[in-house]
Amino acid sequence: MNISFADISLGKTGALALVVVEGANPTGVAAELDRKTGGAIKRAMKSSSFTGKSGSVLELVAPHGVAATRILLLGVGKAADMTSITLENAGGELVGRLERAKETVASVVVDGVSATKISAGDAAALVAFGAKLRSYRFDKYKTKKKDEHGAVKSLAVATKAGTAARKAYATLEKIADGMFLTRDLVNEPPNVLYPVEFAKRAKTLAKVGVKVEVLGEAQMKKLGMGSLLGVGQGSTRESQLVVMRWNGGKAGDKPVAFVGKGVCFDTGGISLKPPAGMEDMKGDMGGAACVTGLLYALAARKAKVNAVGVIGVVENMPDGNAQRPGDIVTSMSGQTIEIINTDAEGRLVLADALHYTEKRFQPKFMIDLATLTGAIMVALGKEYAGLFSNDDKLSKQLSEAGEAENEKVWRMPMGPAYDKMINSQFADMKNTGSRDGGSITAAQFLLRFVKDTKWAHLDIAGTAMASPQTPINHSWGSGWGVRLLNRLVADNYEG
Repeated sequence: MNISFADISLGKTGALALVVVEGANPTGVAAELDRKTGGAIKRAMKSSSFTGKSGSVLELVAPHGVAATRILLLGVGKAADMTSITLENAGGELVGRLERAKETVASVVVDGVSATKISAGDAAALVAFGAKLRSYRFDKYKTKKKDEHGAVKSLAVATKAGTAARKAYATLEKIADGMFLTRDLVNEPPNVLYPVEFAKRAKTLAKVGVKVEVLGEAQMKKLGMGSLLGVGQGSTRESQLVVMRWNGGKAGDKPVAFVGKGVCFDTGGISLKPPAGMEDMKGDMGGAACVTGLLYALAARKAKVNAVGVIGVVENMPDGNAQRPGDIVTSMSGQTIEIINTDAEGRLVLADALHYTEKRFQPKFMIDLATLTGAIMVALGKEYAGLFSNDDKLSKQLSEAGEAENEKVWRMPMGPAYDKMINSQFADMKNTGSRDGGSITAAQFLLRFVKDTKWAHLDIAGTAMASPQTPINHSWGSGWGVRLLNRLVADNYEG
């Protein structure tokens, strides 16, 4: 969808939308439109009790007196209560309505919202951002009927603050592109996106200035990554460790680091998962996908920060050479791990990836993302990601960024009582505790590989894939985490 910014007008073709603040009388374009339609706008508002409440939409089809094929009023609530999410959702809802109506060309007037905490330029950019996010589709494998809905090809955002809007949107567009990359990776089928192919796609980040290197199994074996390599030894697909670096900060400054679990398909291994729903395990690389999309977004918008992204990319299969329950592996850190359940594989991948990142880069902090446990969905559903951390300040920053971007996190407890649940009779630790506190013991396992580095673990099992549909996302792969972590960096770590 092509998005442009233009001066305020009624539009010559296609559909026309107006952003409406709750309780505000029609002025400017809205008043002119009401006059041209013989008072149809006011009559429709009165008969439908439309007042402009946040999320409400009023639609007039084939209105008399104007060229527009339809008019849509998008409610964004009271000026004092309006947020960036409100405006994004209005843009997303607009595109959804246009698609169902098979409207290909439209314009939306964003006017009269500059009296809020959000400037006129930012308001227009946010509506455009929401529209772009909703426009995402993943239908590349459909050869016949791709979608019963149409696709919006052109959206003109009309505003008096065109210059400011274009500047604000230029940054938001890069974030959206990073989210789209993440969605694409999560949505791809596992026979197409296997570890080597994932690494190949990560290499394309070089086009925005990211330095990418890929370690194969021979290199990881030399480094002693027995924990990560054990997960993929049952697959015919070679495991990979991908290192992505964006150097946008001062030379010599320690980087911020993001580590992602990238299990391209998870059968559970010898501890085989039940067949029902196993197809969803193509999304078990959601953490790695987020890290890749984030590095793209940071580089594309030229973030003034040094950032590292490390992803362990594997496939967990039940081959005759697969890892067994009862095996003991040695991690890169030298710590030994007894395998209790081969379906608790993500933490094994992250153990070596975290240690490698800490040892090589000595970052300001490490944040890992992983679709790690079903238990986190039992605790939090699909509305929040689980947050585990050894640092209160970093936790607070993540929580604030999550609230601002509507990608919310909820901090979970950790402590010695949980840690002792993963002590092993035969090795330094075992890869799973009891059923009780499953998400917490998984986090305690990871904590053993971060030393004194500030660290946070985000369990995104409920948010990265098959998450609830919203006005700005109807994709199975949500792209969750890119905007959260971009906000964290922008608000706290850019010099």
